[in-house]
Parts: sequence; structure tokens; C-alpha cells
Amino acid sequence: MSTVTKIILVIVGVVLLLALLVGGKLVSGYNAVIVMDENVKGKWAQVENQLKRRYDLIPNLVETVKGYATHEKELFENIAEARTKYFQAKGVKDKVAGANQLEGALSRLLLLKERYPDLKANQSFLKLQDSLEGTENRIAVERKRYNDAVQILNTYTRTFFGRFFAAFANVSKAEYYEIPEAEKTVPKVKFQ
Repeated sequence: MSTVTKIILVIVGVVLLLALLVGGKLVSGYNAVIVMDENVKGKWAQVENQLKRRYDLIPNLVETVKGYATHEKELFENIAEARTKYFQAKGVKDKVAGANQLEGALSRLLLLKERYPDLKANQSFLKLQDSLEGTENRIAVERKRYNDAVQILNTYTRTFFGRFFAAFANVSKAEYYEIPEAEKTVPKVKFQ
């Protein structure tokens, strides 16, 4: 084998090695962004599971309270409207808005027990209230997990190579599940 042939083989070998390294990096980066995107989708599905649990509990809670608070029609209508808004929502942003609207109505519903002492002692109401509080805790945990996954994906898509891989895989920045401004304010407690 001549020297020229050896040099050509070395050059071809180096080029093939570089192509394999670059190709490996491309596949690895593509796969990483796909895994992050699927993780965000999976975490959102868990948030939706808990929201669905909440929405399944609400009709029972509303019916229990209705027996005591017959003139609270507006509140019941707001809860029904929020439930409908959530189930008609198209994307994450709309579902978050519907869920946040329902949270406000639910807090008002649970405050009714102060106006109706018999309701406060009703076993069905207490059981439903405990179930709803447990569900709210689960929703908070799942929201955090979802937002953590969104942060990882969004951070990656803002990096130099991450931006390239995200565009190549057609993965875009995800939206955080944010708390509405009205819920960020600390409630004022007044003793009379």
C-alpha cells in the first residue's frame, strides 16, 4: 500500500469518526428534547387527572350545600360556569384559567359553612370537604411537578444547542401553570 493510499484512508477514517460523533450528538440532542417534551406532557396529564378528580367531587359538594343554602344561586352558577369553561378549554392556558376560576368559586362555597351552622356539622359535607382539600393538595403537588418539568424544557430550549434541537424536533417552549394575581395577595384577617 502506497503512502498516498494510507493518507487517504486516515483522512477517510477521521472524517467518518467526526461524522459519527456529530451524528451521535445530533441524535442525542434530539432525543433529549423529545424526552423533556414528553415529560412536560406527562406532568400536565397528572395535573389534569387531579383537576378531573376535583370536578368529579364538586357536584356532590354543591348538592350537599344546596340543601342548606338555597339562596346562593349565583355561587352555584359560577361553579357550573367554571366547570364548563374548563372542559371546553382547548389548551393549557385556557384550562389553567378555568381551573383558577373554579378555585375562587370553591373557596366561596367552602366559606358558606360559617353562615350555615347545620352545614358545618353535616357528615356528608365534612367528608366531601376533606376529599376536596386532599385533592387540592394533590393539585398543588402536581402543579409544582409540571412547572419543574416546564422549567427544565424551557431552560434547555434557550441554550445554544438546545434551541437548535428543539427547532429540529418541532418542540416549543411550554407554558407555566401560574397562579392568578388575585390569589397572590395575602388575605387580611380582621377580628371584631
